[in-house]
Amino acid sequence: MFMISSVHSTNWWQKLKNNPLARFGAVLLIIFYIAVIAADFVAPYNPYISQADGSLLPPTQIHWTTQDGRFIGPHVYPTTQSPTDVETGKRSLNVDFEQPSPIRLLVKGETYPFLQVRLPLPPSFEEVELFSGIPLDRHLFGTVGPGKLNLLGTDEQARDQFSRLLFGGRISLFIGLVGIIISFPLGMIGGGIAGYFGGWLDAVLMRLVEVLMTIPGIYLLVALAAVLPPSLTSAQRFLLIVLITSFIGWSGLARVIRGQVLSLKEQEFVQAAKAMGATPWRIIVRHVLPQTATYIIISATLAVPGFIVSESVLSLIGLGIQQPDPSWGNLLSVSTNASILVLQPWLIWPPALLIILTVLSFNLLGDGLRDALDPRSLD
Repeated sequence: MFMISSVHSTNWWQKLKNNPLARFGAVLLIIFYIAVIAADFVAPYNPYISQADGSLLPPTQIHWTTQDGRFIGPHVYPTTQSPTDVETGKRSLNVDFEQPSPIRLLVKGETYPFLQVRLPLPPSFEEVELFSGIPLDRHLFGTVGPGKLNLLGTDEQARDQFSRLLFGGRISLFIGLVGIIISFPLGMIGGGIAGYFGGWLDAVLMRLVEVLMTIPGIYLLVALAAVLPPSLTSAQRFLLIVLITSFIGWSGLARVIRGQVLSLKEQEFVQAAKAMGATPWRIIVRHVLPQTATYIIISATLAVPGFIVSESVLSLIGLGIQQPDPSWGNLLSVSTNASILVLQPWLIWPPALLIILTVLSFNLLGDGLRDALDPRSLD
């Protein structure tokens, strides 16, 4: 039995690795998650600090030679933006070509607690710090000199857009993982209990599931987010959004798990466990639910994009994560400003592109897992 299981495990893993689209999605997600986890190190600047006279700067132009033709390697020049011309509405760039600032790796900068972990508790609780982080002052890249390297320009508050994009990814990427950690155990246990015991318990749980499935998720989120007290921090809003989406998101999984448990509970291994005196709870958790692991893994990868899109929509319309804390949704909210849409497109396409790529990557990985774990394809 162990040998057969090992062969099957090898087969599905090989099928997944041989799927170029699934491999592309997995690699892209790994890059995204590493980048946002290490955002303090990867980001060249603090996402909350404004640069002097640097509002709405376009992406910094990287030079290789000085104005007199000397090659000095990659460098930038201090750049500021003049006030808006009242008559033309245009703003001109002021570049100081007398102060070239070389671009370097592992540049010394602002000190930060690397990998710090805190719990987003309500105001009535003291903040719990799970890990205080490692104090570091090195950043992956940056400049030596007065010039700033704004890869994606700056926003209306003169904050580096690339740094805010990285820190915003922490919320947008992890809201999906936290969501399935909460909703999937609810769906598995609820569906497992309903399918195994049946009777009135099954009827009550399935009626509850049907009620939850009739609730339009995004409208409920908008309604609840609108009545949240303004005193809540972005971390607490994040937690509430996850709880709300998880509460209405477990019903579909519970219904499918119930159907699988109804067929599994008549199998010989379940009858053998009953004969040996195993309790119903042990049978459900140790024998029945593990048999649904394939479906659960696939569903989890396909469910994460839903949480990401929900957060993005709420933040986009101003009901999710609030400024100055960044998320991909509220970074995208500037698209409602027609002038920024036309004159500063670099503020809009990066968060939009990252949301699209993340959702696409999860879907590609989920489709690849579905094909690889299909029992009919395991030889």
